[in-house]
Amino acid sequence: MRKHIPAVRIFGVPFSKLGMEETVRYLVEAVDNQDPHQVITANPIMIMAALDIPGNMQMMKEADLIVPDGAGAVWAAGYIGHPVKERVPGIELMHHLLEHGSTKGWKVYLCGAAPDVVTVTAERMKQLYPGIQMVGVRDGFFTAEQDEEVIASITEAKPDLLFVARSGATQDPWIYKYKSRLQVPVMMGVGGSFDVVAGKTKRAPKLFRKLGLEWLHRLLMEPSRFGRMLVLPKFAWKVIREKKTLMEQAVDEPVQQKG
Repeated sequence: MRKHIPAVRIFGVPFSKLGMEETVRYLVEAVDNQDPHQVITANPIMIMAALDIPGNMQMMKEADLIVPDGAGAVWAAGYIGHPVKERVPGIELMHHLLEHGSTKGWKVYLCGAAPDVVTVTAERMKQLYPGIQMVGVRDGFFTAEQDEEVIASITEAKPDLLFVARSGATQDPWIYKYKSRLQVPVMMGVGGSFDVVAGKTKRAPKLFRKLGLEWLHRLLMEPSRFGRMLVLPKFAWKVIREKKTLMEQAVDEPVQQKG
């Protein structure tokens, strides 16, 4: 049976309360036990999308682990009186898992981003974590008709870690749709992380990260994201407006467990 993971529900989405170190320890055990997990690194934009798209909400509720990647999710949990230990950024979680994988000879499969980006990312990861086995690399530009080809490649490679870097609207639903067939111990959407590892884009400076303002840095670097970022104040206002209801619904509960 899986260990109980304390969680707080924010508009029905169960966020793990574990800090980074505890999260890594939990997922290392999942790999050791070859226990498939879909890990979602969620933020307010994803919560709001789940409220509008029933399929996304179902995916969130059935995820094996949801970590608070966005500062807004961390704020909301604290605001309703059920704080999480800390923010768990997906890119940092990915690097921690690769670090452990390097000591254990884990097999890694990368799926996503542009062809040149994912190739450079794979090479860079092998340099940083020489103990890992890079068993597969696939860019993210494939159609639904090519899903079977990609699934076959992954299942044949039998990775311990599968990182999928596609659009936010695509990567996690894709993993959810096929996770029972993929059977990878850790299947995680990592967004633009490959671009950062490959050196195509830069992560926000430490000060921005410390203050929970990575979203602002990204907006300054990519003004075209302004429309999407408007969701953040809408989320904050919704949390403030519905605080009482959220407090009643936020009782700690374990993430989905297996008997």
